[in-house]
Amino acid sequence: MKPAPFAYYDPASLAEASALLARHDNARLLAGGQSLMPMMNFRYVTPDHLIDLNKIPSLAGIGIADGALRFGAMTRQREIEFSSEVARLCPVIQEALAHVGHRQTRNRGTIGGSLCHFDPAAELVNLTALYGGTLEAESVRGKRVLAFDAFAAGFMTSSLEPDEILTAVTLKPWGLRHGYAFLELARRHGDFAIVAASALLELDPRGRIARAALALSGLGPVPARPEKSIALLQGAEPTREAFLAAAEEAGKIEAMSDAYYSAAYRQHLALVLTRRVLEQAARRAAERSTA
Repeated sequence: MKPAPFAYYDPASLAEASALLARHDNARLLAGGQSLMPMMNFRYVTPDHLIDLNKIPSLAGIGIADGALRFGAMTRQREIEFSSEVARLCPVIQEALAHVGHRQTRNRGTIGGSLCHFDPAAELVNLTALYGGTLEAESVRGKRVLAFDAFAAGFMTSSLEPDEILTAVTLKPWGLRHGYAFLELARRHGDFAIVAASALLELDPRGRIARAALALSGLGPVPARPEKSIALLQGAEPTREAFLAAAEEAGKIEAMSDAYYSAAYRQHLALVLTRRVLEQAARRAAERSTA
């Protein structure tokens, strides 16, 4: 199929793009287009106006400000995948990006496009939840900064207003000696995950868990951050028993069913993947603490 007729715009500045978005009803923004264009071709989405953000250089790039990594919303996934700063500060991001589509899609796909599409199993959505990232949006009415929990509105839905453009994502890195891991199960490499799990761990001088973060995707409309699991890990020794107890709590999270996978199967995957990412993150934290 081909998309329904639409008017196309290619603004050269954020101000111009914001004005176009405010002026036109039923408008969509084009970032990498790796999700939007297939949806338009199947007429699942039928915008009257398509506003292309690819000629706005201020929306792309990776920077460090106040100890945080800031990604312009139009930063290509491939650029993030090969960034030395991302590898140094947030290596779990590059580990997860290996699961995002294929090289061709990562060449075009953007971090902002993935977050705005907000597929519940998307890897970059999972990582933004893991770090508790903040998102910056702009419109003709001004700028707005949203915490991830406020940004996540539901299944493939963010809390951006119709006239707002996501401009940047900021993630606060952990200490350089933290451990990390990302794992997912998908039918084929490059598919969206059935369930994905990510973890960050820091150990104190005694070798106990000083800090932990977990994020699970694919269970519900937004990534889950299992607070009970994290509470069990705080101050605990990084043992298999501690990780299994935390994983069992993750496996109790309410999950959705669909035509392919039951809620019980997703909960089982949540348990298994949580235990595995915690074990892997702990190994890395121990190795990096003695490096």
